[in-house]
Amino acid sequence: MIAILRIFILFFLSIFICIFGSIYCALYKPCNPKHAYTFGKLFGYMSFLFGIKLCIRYPKNIVLPSKCVYISNHQNNFDMITVSRAIQKNTITIGKKSLIWIPFFGILYWISGNLLINRKNKFNLKKNLNNISNIIIKKKISVWIFPEGTRSKIKNLLPFKIGAFYIALNSRVPIIPICVSDTSKIKINKYKNGKVIVEILPPIDTKNYNIKQVRNLTEHCRLLMQKKINEINEEIISEKLKK
Repeated sequence: MIAILRIFILFFLSIFICIFGSIYCALYKPCNPKHAYTFGKLFGYMSFLFGIKLCIRYPKNIVLPSKCVYISNHQNNFDMITVSRAIQKNTITIGKKSLIWIPFFGILYWISGNLLINRKNKFNLKKNLNNISNIIIKKKISVWIFPEGTRSKIKNLLPFKIGAFYIALNSRVPIIPICVSDTSKIKINKYKNGKVIVEILPPIDTKNYNIKQVRNLTEHCRLLMQKKINEINEEIISEKLKK
């Protein structure tokens, strides 16, 4: 019964947000990065519908920069209602071009200011990455990318693609990892699904790297994120055992 109710509420809420959001964005500054922040947060607040206690952690005594590249692990569809709560102002996400064909959501994703790229065409991909670097510099915004390139169905992170790190080095901005604890055990038929931790790590300075060292930077960030993800997963397990 809980599962049916959740599906019903989520379906109609999502459709409403997508239709209302698309119209709103079309009327008030289409493709403005402010819209990506607004509707990303709005989807994130739906986490309570799934009995999720969402804990967003920020680095202590650090002001997040206005221009950077955010990177995050990508697990499943629950990312839309968990990690989306951590989106920062003046930040857009980078998604694959096929997202535009998702009914209702695709239009909102595009018109709210997020960018769609074709990852299959290697020539256009490099051109797109350079364009994104120029957008960061000229418009003074941040971008959010899932460097695994697809959903990870295992506990360990998949190898990172270098695109996000190429953009950061090319635009000379820091990288900020965002680590999300395991969401694979969230069930739509359970009343409570426990806690999900979304932790934003301190910025990683890219000034000590050059373009030729992009793979070194990529692996450094992957190992750093894997360590933190393991830590927050263990923290949640320990909390459960104490109850």
